[in-house]
Amino acid sequence: QVQLAESGGGLVQAGGSLRLVCAVSGRSFSWYAMAWFRQAPGKEREFVSATSWSGGGTYYADSVKGRFTISGDSVQNLMYLQMNSLKPEDTAVYYCAASRVVIPGQSSSQYDYWGQGTQVTVSS
Repeated sequence: QVQLAESGGGLVQAGGSLRLVCAVSGRSFSWYAMAWFRQAPGKEREFVSATSWSGGGTYYADSVKGRFTISGDSVQNLMYLQMNSLKPEDTAVYYCAASRVVIPGQSSSQYDYWGQGTQVTVSS
């Protein structure tokens, strides 16, 4: 069993940066494909980024490519999402997720474990 907990969200002006943190407990995240999703009010949850430290590549949504970077610290079992050049349309609750299928995918249905989410608000 894996538990995920996000932190690092907040209010930032357009053009600013935030770093989200996903603390993974219960097992090393190297066993899983890991991802970030987000959900804005009135919209469906959407894929942001995914990777696997067991191979399988790293992927980004077109809307965040070049601005967001996914990374991890295997010693502390933390996953990060560095978000730069933030835009008002990035405003959402951001979730980290883990999948027992180690090839990272973009569908939320693949992911077995979810955190509670952290709010990111970007003002114009």
